[in-house]
Amino acid sequence: MLLHGGKAQEPSRITTRASELIEDFKASRDQLAIHASREVVQLWCPPPGTLFKLNFDAAVFMDTESSGFGAVIRNSMGEVMAALSAKGPLVANSEEAEILACRKALEFAVEAGFQDVVVEGDNATVMNGLTADKPVNSWLGYIYEDARCLAMRLRSVSASCVRRSANGVAHSLAKFARQLSDDYVWLEEQPTPAIEALYADSFATA
Repeated sequence: MLLHGGKAQEPSRITTRASELIEDFKASRDQLAIHASREVVQLWCPPPGTLFKLNFDAAVFMDTESSGFGAVIRNSMGEVMAALSAKGPLVANSEEAEILACRKALEFAVEAGFQDVVVEGDNATVMNGLTADKPVNSWLGYIYEDARCLAMRLRSVSASCVRRSANGVAHSLAKFARQLSDDYVWLEEQPTPAIEALYADSFATA
């Protein structure tokens, strides 16, 4: 007889229980391995041909009651044609921040003279609203409409939702806006706040 938990236990029962715990551990470990293997890391992909890709993102700064917008326009070789970091207003939620960033990014692309653009963001709600056939029936509807009107000023435009891992440069520029008071623009140069993210994306064009 052996003591376990203050009670006498048969050795055979302890051995059986130990085997059960080992099997439970193996099952849990295998389940975790399967879950990890299903997590897909999406890489930024350059646009085809003569198109330009516009990535945008937003960040919310609760401590300063403000937001930040980031946008980057790159060609088929992954070269930065233009980039923007801008401070935004206090927002109610992430959707408002993202659609404001989208509108700002499209305005930036139009004013910079780009005509054929692929737009990418990592907020599914915003990207679905931007490409929907019907008006967005919410208090943010007018901002969606503004963004659509700006998109119509482009010669050709398409839009899709990507994972955050494929939107790293825009995300870095959005976070950089925390320390800004005015818009900061880079033209045909790599934006310093996003160097690491640009390096990660470079594998897509290697």
